[in-house]
Amino acid sequence: MLFVSWRLIEFKTYEKDQFDYESILVEQDEEEEIPLTEQIKTPPPPPPVQAPTEIEIVEDEEEVEETIIESTETDRDEIIEVEDVVIEEEEEIIDVPFAVIEDVPVFPGCENVEKDQLRNCFQEQMNKHIRRNFRYPEIAQEMGIKGGVFVNFIISEDGSITNIRMRGLDKNLEGEAKPIISLLPNMTPGKQRGRPVRVPFSIPIVFRLQ
Repeated sequence: MLFVSWRLIEFKTYEKDQFDYESILVEQDEEEEIPLTEQIKTPPPPPPVQAPTEIEIVEDEEEVEETIIESTETDRDEIIEVEDVVIEEEEEIIDVPFAVIEDVPVFPGCENVEKDQLRNCFQEQMNKHIRRNFRYPEIAQEMGIKGGVFVNFIISEDGSITNIRMRGLDKNLEGEAKPIISLLPNMTPGKQRGRPVRVPFSIPIVFRLQ
């Protein structure tokens, strides 16, 4: 009885639900159209050209003149005439110092002086020229500037004065020394072994206040 009573208590009933089937329409995806690509076909290589089995000989109608190449070699007995070649010697510029040159440049006024006295005559005429054209710069006098200027120049092959250079303690004194040398007259050029050469010469010009 207990078992029957327990089963009756545990017994349950369920209501049946009614289910309805509902169909779902799924649209079919549109199929993607894949473009067709044209495949490029490589043409086959041309067949090899077969050489003709028979060779046809064609005669030339025009006559071709053959070029005769003469030998450039000379016979031993043949005399070769060679024209005289004139070689021009380049003139070499030589500077000979005044102290060692054979024939010193001749200052105007020293033409009739003996050869052994030409150096002394040159020095005397050079000093006269400097004293005659000497001028003390005013600005140097006001500032009390004094000193010497060493002047270098070249007596060229034609007797003209070139390449004047000065070296001193003051630019004003150097500027006054240049025109003194620029006023030097043309001279008879110095000679070495009978040939005119360039003769470098240097002389100090002293500026002294009294």
